[in-house]
Amino acid sequence: MFDFSTALLIIALLFGLVFMGVHVVVALGIASAVGIYMVTGKLRIVEATMASTAAEALRDFTFAVIPLFMLMGEFIGRSGAIGDIYVAINRGLRRIPARLAIATVLGNTVFSFVTGVSIASAAAFSRISYPEMKKHGYNPGFALGAIAGSSCLGMLIPPSVLMIVWGILTEQSIGRLFLAGVLPGALLASMFILYILATAYLRPEKVGAGRDQFPAVSEAADNPGNAVSSTSTEVGVFTSFAGVGGIIAAVLGGIWWGVFTPTEGAGAGAALALILAFFKGMNLRGFINAVYSVGKTAAPIMVLLLTAALYSRTLAMTGITSAIRSFFIESGLQPWSVLAIIVMIWFVLGMIIDSISIMLLTVPIVEPVAMSFGFDQLSFAITGIIAIEAGLLTPPFGLLVYTVKAAIQDDDVGVQHIFMASIPYWAIMLLAVLLVVAFPGIANFLPDSLM
Repeated sequence: MFDFSTALLIIALLFGLVFMGVHVVVALGIASAVGIYMVTGKLRIVEATMASTAAEALRDFTFAVIPLFMLMGEFIGRSGAIGDIYVAINRGLRRIPARLAIATVLGNTVFSFVTGVSIASAAAFSRISYPEMKKHGYNPGFALGAIAGSSCLGMLIPPSVLMIVWGILTEQSIGRLFLAGVLPGALLASMFILYILATAYLRPEKVGAGRDQFPAVSEAADNPGNAVSSTSTEVGVFTSFAGVGGIIAAVLGGIWWGVFTPTEGAGAGAALALILAFFKGMNLRGFINAVYSVGKTAAPIMVLLLTAALYSRTLAMTGITSAIRSFFIESGLQPWSVLAIIVMIWFVLGMIIDSISIMLLTVPIVEPVAMSFGFDQLSFAITGIIAIEAGLLTPPFGLLVYTVKAAIQDDDVGVQHIFMASIPYWAIMLLAVLLVVAFPGIANFLPDSLM
């Protein structure tokens, strides 16, 4: 039975606390506890519901996927392999205009296959590629816009943290979600490259006005988290390509063809990445720092997921999800209008809070609504992930922009310059949203073919 006053209070309390600056995990917990108490009137049930939700979540092996994939990416990052791969891509694009920016997009694409966190990509490539682009006369804003924009690929190309969270919240197959992100990710990367090429031809001063010759790779091109300086020799580059390629093939291929579950694949990937990192020269201190770094990042996400599960239960108890679905169905709105409203909500929230928080706050409500209007489940998930990720480029929050700014430590470039240079990438992501909605097969082709 739908309790309108309780449901309204829960949503108003939750968003009110978030906008007041209360951490989203605390806001979710408070709103859920208040909601359960208003529905049942008993503190004992509130305590029992919170305890059972936490116990069930901790027993679910799916929750281990996030820290294990993050650990895999951290080990590969510290091995220096990504720096080697960037150098190799750079060399291979010797005759192409704006090749340093294109190498950044391609390097981010490769890095996205080993880390599901866009922030990690932004921080790494701010230090790998920005010094090279700056040295060769690139406009600083354009260079940093390319880094921030292409870093968004980290949340779309598997293994993506946002995909894992979406799968947990909607009880979808994480393996199918991973497959669904491959072609849209490749499409988005291709569109970024086309924009960079067009800029190089129309405004060559943005990319050094012809000064983009093959550089001697500087020490700045080493991965910032690397415990050992990357040599970038032919043997080192081959080892990096073979190691990273082998890990991607083993982990994602094993998941897609049913050799092991996503959790087992994440564990295997972390183990293989550890072997690669030690082979490339990572020492014990680097190993400890990697584990500590992942712990600091993953622990808050895990707590967020616990409170999000509690929040979803509370919404179910009030009946608000069914009520919202009925409201939109009875409103007479066309499916495209409903989707436009949902995407607009995501864009607005992206200006204020981070991606995972947006997903936790909205997906339990909007996903059932979208399914009621006949949207394909996988393509809607990809649409949502792209739209939510676009929020990382929008002011005033723009987490990726601030990450890039913090990583470069260049006082001559202001945050506003990076925001302005990121606008074309935001527009391209919006276009990608429209393409995935219009052609669901972009997301569904691989999952339907391989699983």
